[in-house]
Amino acid sequence: MTWAIAAAGLLALAVAAWPFLREWRKAPMDDAARAAAPGEIARLSQGATHYLLTGPADGPVAVCVHGLTTPAQAWGGVAAHLADAGFRVLSYDLYGRGYSDRPGGRQDHAFFLRQLDDLLADQGVGDDITLLGYSMGGAIATAFAASAPHRVRRLILVAPAGMGHDLGTMARITRDVPGLGDWLMRMAFARGHRKATEAERATATTPPDIVDIQQAELDRRGFVPAILASLRGMLKGDAEAEHRRVADAGLPVLAIWGREDVVIPLSARDVLARWNPQARHVVVEGAGHGLPFTHSTAVGAAIRKATDVVTRQA
Repeated sequence: MTWAIAAAGLLALAVAAWPFLREWRKAPMDDAARAAAPGEIARLSQGATHYLLTGPADGPVAVCVHGLTTPAQAWGGVAAHLADAGFRVLSYDLYGRGYSDRPGGRQDHAFFLRQLDDLLADQGVGDDITLLGYSMGGAIATAFAASAPHRVRRLILVAPAGMGHDLGTMARITRDVPGLGDWLMRMAFARGHRKATEAERATATTPPDIVDIQQAELDRRGFVPAILASLRGMLKGDAEAEHRRVADAGLPVLAIWGREDVVIPLSARDVLARWNPQARHVVVEGAGHGLPFTHSTAVGAAIRKATDVVTRQA
């Protein structure tokens, strides 16, 4: 009986430790891994940040902030449309994603706003920027605009998070229960992420290998913990206060939604409309949550139309 109890205890310990050991054994994101990275690396106060620049050097600046699980390449198609319209487009990898560093700790508003502010300072970007945010990046962009409205010319949100959407019971447990949530995240997230991204395999995307790019993130140490840190920080709660401050500042806002989005459902449009009645809305038919890379032409066209309107009104 004693041996049986001991064996059961060892088995339980192994099961508990396994996902953490598996995470530790993954390859780190370091300078060697960045050797093949497109774009450039900025050494900022919280770590190395990978960024991409496209478009004319003297064009008005558009800054693109990606989502919870997508790296900067998710903006590739939209960035090309913006560059063609004359913008100087700056897109970058949030910490924990892509080719950027994976610092530990809470990934909350202050964490992400500091990265963005550091990067703008590093690149010598001042005020009058067009700020774009996709999914979680929409919450980050809104928080930045609310904190410094004088620096933002217009805010463009693509399937933005922060509308109070309930991600489900398992996501709440993972987010809200320390220890158990950490284990569940490391144990189960990869399978769900592969399944969700694989569903877009047959869809024409820009870039065409975005599914492989997203799935490759799972092989890098720190990516999965970063997702959990963002769920517990940036994505905990809603962004009502920030949207109301943006509305009070009179900033032009365009929100673009996917008709078939099940991650940020179209009902979020009505929530944003209550918080900011002046915001303009465009719905992309047939698009799910990946609309920046599955429907980049439609998203780019909507943005170009909106920026033309705002420019003429300015």
